Amino acid sequence: MEKKIVTLFGATGSLGLKIAQEVIAQGAHVRAVVRTTSNRKNLENIGVTEFITGDLMDPASLKNALSVSPKADAVIASAAGYTGHTKGDSPKTDTEGYRNIADAAKEANIPRFVLISVLECDKAAEVPHFYHKYQTERYLQKIGQPFIALRPGTFLDQTDDFVYPKVQKGIFPAFIPGVTMGMIYTADLARYAAMAALRLPESAVNTTIDVGWDRPASGDDLAAAFSAVLGRPIIAKPAFPSFVANVIMPIIGLFKENIKDLVAMIRWIKKGIYISSDTQRQKELFLDLPTVEEAVRRYCKDRKLI
Repeated sequence: MEKKIVTLFGATGSLGLKIAQEVIAQGAHVRAVVRTTSNRKNLENIGVTEFITGDLMDPASLKNALSVSPKADAVIASAAGYTGHTKGDSPKTDTEGYRNIADAAKEANIPRFVLISVLECDKAAEVPHFYHKYQTERYLQKIGQPFIALRPGTFLDQTDDFVYPKVQKGIFPAFIPGVTMGMIYTADLARYAAMAALRLPESAVNTTIDVGWDRPASGDDLAAAFSAVLGRPIIAKPAFPSFVANVIMPIIGLFKENIKDLVAMIRWIKKGIYISSDTQRQKELFLDLPTVEEAVRRYCKDRKLI
C-alpha cells in the first residue's frame, strides 16, 4: 500500500516541525509548502524530502502546490501570521492567507483539511487572532471544504520556551496569575493533528474538537505539578510585572497592532471562559486525555529535567 500524503502549511514553524515528525511517525509522507527563503534544514533533518514553493498570500502558488500529483490525502494548516515568527507573516496571513488555502484545497478536491484553530475562538470576537480562526472555520464550512478544526488552549511550551529556564530556578512563570485556562503540550497537539489527517473517522469531519488536558490549569496548578514531578519546590510567579501588563502594554498597543491584540487576549482570558466545553470528545476520538501532571512529566523528560 502506498503511503498517504499530507501537505503541510506552516511546516518551518516550531509546531509545524513537530507535526511533520508525527506525520512521518504515523507512516505517511510529508509534502511541505515553504517560501523560497525558508530554511529547510530542520525539516530535512527529520526526513522530509518533498518541498513545494508557495506563499499563503499568493493564491496561484497554492493552487500549484495542491495540484501536484499524486494528490494529497489531507492538508494540515498550522501557519500563524499573528506571531510574526517568519519574515513576511502578518495578520493578513491568518485571514486572506487561510481563505486562499481553503479555496485551493476545495478546487483540488482535497478530502480533508485539518485546521489548527483556537479554544473557544467563536466567543472571542474582541481578540483578532483568536477570532480569525473561527472565521476560517466558518469559511471552510461555507465553501464545502471537508475539515477538522482542532481547538487547543495555551501552549505549555512556547516557540521561545520561557518556562524551562525559570523552572530551573524554582519558578513557574504564570502568564495570567490566578486564572485557570485550557492548556496543551505542543507534542500532543502535533500528534492529534497527524491523527486528524490520517486516522480519525469520517464522523469527525466538518466538526471542531477541543484538545488539551483533562482540566483547566492555573499558574499555581502548574507550579504544584512541577513540584511533584521534580521533587522540589516550584513557586508560581507572574511572567511579567502587573505594571507592564496593565499600563505599559496597553500604551504600546496604541502603536503596535500585535501588542494591542495581546492585551485584548489577556483581558478576554481573565474572564475565565478560555476552557474546554467538551473534554470527553477528545478522549473518544484520540483515546487520550492527559492530566496536568502527565503533561508536565513529559515536558520535564523531553527537556532532561528528570
